[in-house]
Amino acid sequence: MRRLGFIATGGTVAMIDSGTGATPTLSANTLAAEAFRGRDDLEVEPLQLFGLPSADLGPAHILRLAGAVAELALRNDGVVVTHGTDTLEESAFALHLLLEPGPPVVLTGAMRAPAAPGADGPANLIDAARVALSPAAKGAGVLVVMDNEIHSAALVRKSHASRPSAFSSAPLGPLGWVSEDRVRILLRPSPLERPPIRPGERIPPVAILPLHPDTPPALIRSAADAAPGLVVEVFGAGHAPSAHLDLLGEIAKSKPVVFASRTGGGETFRSTYGFPGGEISLIAHGLVGAAEMDARKARIALALLLSGGASRSEVADWFHGPADLAQTGAE
Repeated sequence: MRRLGFIATGGTVAMIDSGTGATPTLSANTLAAEAFRGRDDLEVEPLQLFGLPSADLGPAHILRLAGAVAELALRNDGVVVTHGTDTLEESAFALHLLLEPGPPVVLTGAMRAPAAPGADGPANLIDAARVALSPAAKGAGVLVVMDNEIHSAALVRKSHASRPSAFSSAPLGPLGWVSEDRVRILLRPSPLERPPIRPGERIPPVAILPLHPDTPPALIRSAADAAPGLVVEVFGAGHAPSAHLDLLGEIAKSKPVVFASRTGGGETFRSTYGFPGGEISLIAHGLVGAAEMDARKARIALALLLSGGASRSEVADWFHGPADLAQTGAE
């Protein structure tokens, strides 16, 4: 008898249209009963944690979700979380940073409501359970399963507004797939280079500000004043308009400012471009490169670090990671 922890948080996978548009309605018990009907070899422990569209799942919800997943992981062989797809990548990445190694944790959802033609939720849920209970998924970190594909939470992103194949993972693609009842994982992530983050009781807000040549300085100041940390989305491998350089440096003296590439692929440079606003000058002015993380993932990481009381230097050390420290000879 295999044991599966199952957490429902709402989202399209649980939505019913009562005549005024789809809203989260179906409970964890209902979803589990439908998806796992006839599975006498499986004991499911359902938990209805929330019943919300994922746009409403804020930092406090994420901390509660992480606690619930950790608790179910203690007594089950794997844990599946159903989640709205709009912010599924953020929650998956947060869990990836927060959870200790343990049984597989898999997030899934649906792009089409249960009553819609071609509803994908039931198949995604069944595939997610197969992955969560598969020996192949052990040690792979938090995973996302959608449209028969298995993605790492460290890379996955929603890249289409409505297709069932909305999720992708740049630059490597999915780790594997589910075929019939078989779980195939051909790529295995290396152990997380950066240490797990230990948050406090409250996660502070962190803003993402896309920079353009004509971004008003007042807007930059306003975004910085609103939170204890700021993520700026910049061009290419880490390049900002030169007109913003001094202001960003001034802000970075009082709070962490992380710069992430708007491209969604690759990583921020550290030592190639020397023009004003290039990554060398951004770092010299106290900004921290997000490395391989896009702005959304960098925002999650920075907020969690600040929640745990990390200083600006500790934030920089965490984002740089042990590989960068080894290259520079730092201890």
